[in-house]
Amino acid sequence: MMLAAFALLLLLLGIGAMPNGHWEHQGTSRCVPIPANMALCQGLGYSSMRMPNLLGHESPAEAVQQSTSWLPLLARECHPHARIFLCSLFAPVCLERIISPCRSLCVSVRDSCAPIMNCYGYPWPRILQCDQFPKDHLMCISSVANLQNGTSNEGRVVPRASCTDCELEEATSSKELLDLFCKSDFVVKVRLSKLNSSSSVLTMFFLGSRLEVLKHGPLLGGEMRSRLTLWLERDATCVGNLTRNHPNGGTFLLTGTVTGKRLLVNKAFSWGKRQRHLNQAARKWKSHRCRG
Repeated sequence: MMLAAFALLLLLLGIGAMPNGHWEHQGTSRCVPIPANMALCQGLGYSSMRMPNLLGHESPAEAVQQSTSWLPLLARECHPHARIFLCSLFAPVCLERIISPCRSLCVSVRDSCAPIMNCYGYPWPRILQCDQFPKDHLMCISSVANLQNGTSNEGRVVPRASCTDCELEEATSSKELLDLFCKSDFVVKVRLSKLNSSSSVLTMFFLGSRLEVLKHGPLLGGEMRSRLTLWLERDATCVGNLTRNHPNGGTFLLTGTVTGKRLLVNKAFSWGKRQRHLNQAARKWKSHRCRG
């Protein structure tokens, strides 16, 4: 799924670049509302964008269609400012002049996100080569700018690239599962149900009403549902892998780690009546004592 998305992404990014590595706009520039279905650029603190954009898209519909290809990469959270960088190109804020991203922002996002793309055999697109962007000054968007409140994000840890997506696994014994529970920050049994009609590009599933938290780790027990909802929205690759053979949803045991407000699902198991190892481990967990 991710491989196909990146292939489409690079195909779409093959347009709009000039031979000298800069963009050139044809026709009259205008301000238009950011479309509601442009999931890439919602919630950034502004509601209008300038067309044509910095990628040469002439219409909002074209920008929406091509921006969708970046959603799988954003779902990997490869850089905290990747969305700001991309939206400065796809949906430039509507001011008297177009404000481009600074070179430092491009470099920071590229250095963090390119390794993820390389996992799937694709290089950073030539149309986004960072030397074409201006060096940091007041008229470009820097790597520490926050368009929503203007605060600095210096010192924020950039996630490291990972080429490993979660996959459904087979439980071989209840002992193995109990050891996994001990090593994990959280362990939950969830029901994922398919949405009849989805307004979100990122996910087609939602959490069922029943949520069994076996271990909540550093989180408060009541925080688990909101964190899992965020995981559903952001980790589209993992959710897609889990539901590949369960198109209408299903019940799953999820284990993983907690980093700040983010849940990272490391291992997942399909939970059915025949999964006796899962049932045995769940029953034993309340009285189980972890070593060390």
